Amino acid sequence: MPTIELDVHDKRLYDIFAADAELETITSGHRFLEGPAWHPYEKHLRFSDIMGNATLQWSASSGLNIYRANSHMANGNTYDRQGRLLSCHHASSRVTRMDDDETMTVLASHYQGLELNSPNDIVVKSNGAIYFTDPPYGRESKVGIPRDCALDFHGVYRLDPGDNALTLLTRDFNRPNGLCFSPDESLLYINDTPESLIRVYDVAADGTLAHGRLFAETGGDGLGGPDGMKIDSEGNLYCCAAGGLHVFAPDGMFLGRLRTPMQIPNFTFGDDDLRSIYLTGVTTLYRLRTRIAGIQLF
Repeated sequence: MPTIELDVHDKRLYDIFAADAELETITSGHRFLEGPAWHPYEKHLRFSDIMGNATLQWSASSGLNIYRANSHMANGNTYDRQGRLLSCHHASSRVTRMDDDETMTVLASHYQGLELNSPNDIVVKSNGAIYFTDPPYGRESKVGIPRDCALDFHGVYRLDPGDNALTLLTRDFNRPNGLCFSPDESLLYINDTPESLIRVYDVAADGTLAHGRLFAETGGDGLGGPDGMKIDSEGNLYCCAAGGLHVFAPDGMFLGRLRTPMQIPNFTFGDDDLRSIYLTGVTTLYRLRTRIAGIQLF
């Protein structure tokens, strides 16, 4: 396995990645991978092949299998507090939940009577509230089905955990993409791919957002803009962006970049100690060990 390549801007990056850590290839030959989510009890990774129109499942014990053959071009995935898979779909412009009997329940498809653009990435707060971004990528040919948008903006939404009421939190983005909470859930980070930036918002008691401000900008050589994003257990923020995985300290200081062999749209923490990072390259799923654990989804 090849040793990782790091662009180090602050020595604290070595608190996260050992210089001699190795990048392992788990599976390759896919069309456009996205949305990895680790199940902490069943010990498997589910992830999307958007253009392959499938949700895949991998585990060390069973290898690679198809979890859902017709995924409606699912992109982002996560688990709710009951361990049910939540997915964003490019082909149907919906957010769905897979119930315990493997039936699919539609949680969101329209805002004020108009079809959503193409829900992209998704996170769940500890109280069960669901937050997701809605750029138009699933209505374009690269990772979707070309068609016009009904909405004239690209929003970020909250689904109420009680009645699934849909609230528009902000429409002040070019194309909102990845999002994640701070460890204490007092902050929500949202990135904007064309603008190459990450914003942070205060999360109010009612779940709405306030005081949006710039957290960091991403740049550098290589393919990709801000995309999948996660926080580790010490509050460091990781964002897939140009040339690999960018890492920022809690105060926004850029620590450096893990260079990757191809564009990395998304990633997640996994394995028993949550100290492995699973990275979905466009065609290849990678894994490497880290020194700081992620945060368990449920």
